Amino acid sequence: APLSSVMAANIIPAVIGLLVTVYLIIPLMPKEREMITEGAAEVGSKDESLPSFWASIAGPLVVIALLALRPMAGITIDPLIALPIGGVVGICTTRQWRRTAESISYGLEKMSVVAVLLVSTGAIAGIIKASSLTDALISVLGQGEGARLLLAPLAGAIMSAATASTTAGATIASASFAPTILASGISAVWGAALVNVGATVLDHLPHGSFFHATGGAVEMNIKQRLRLIPYESAVGLVLTVCSVVTYLIIG
Repeated sequence: APLSSVMAANIIPAVIGLLVTVYLIIPLMPKEREMITEGAAEVGSKDESLPSFWASIAGPLVVIALLALRPMAGITIDPLIALPIGGVVGICTTRQWRRTAESISYGLEKMSVVAVLLVSTGAIAGIIKASSLTDALISVLGQGEGARLLLAPLAGAIMSAATASTTAGATIASASFAPTILASGISAVWGAALVNVGATVLDHLPHGSFFHATGGAVEMNIKQRLRLIPYESAVGLVLTVCSVVTYLIIG
């Protein structure tokens, strides 16, 4: 299925999901705005020696550009090459040459846990694909019209829960359930769209890299990060329901 067509199929659910996300975020935002302003001013006064925003963002932008070459120009650059290049660019643009060893040590420390999780996730994915879970799920759902419609999003949700990854969940679900989904009469575009949207329901569980990457980005501890799971699952469920309804209307 063409990627652009799959993306277009879920535009309406994506917009609704964005609105629901904003609705859920507002009550979680701090109420003491004056304290936030004072805290930001204090941090700004202490960190005057920090590099500029553009110097700091140069490294990530280079990595994104290198990885984007594969879908845009057919040039494949392995992340193991792109990421170190971005790190070198970041060190050069921020002029932190003296802290190169410290930066490498810090980065490896942060990525080591994620790397182990990715290896274990890959092992889980292989076990699931080689198991009889596909047949068991089809047997539980049955052969009715409702089962035909729910198979794709439910497969994506179950595989995303097993791997705690949107990408791995959608990939395994499509590889395992694609023949059955297509045989049920759902088109390739809508089958891919429903599998993908289902994979957003439980892709944020603690045994995946997404959980730790998002928490680590804002220095949240495990307990704080766990509190966000119900909100993320709610957004994923809204996306899935909207996608199913959209399919029923225009699919």
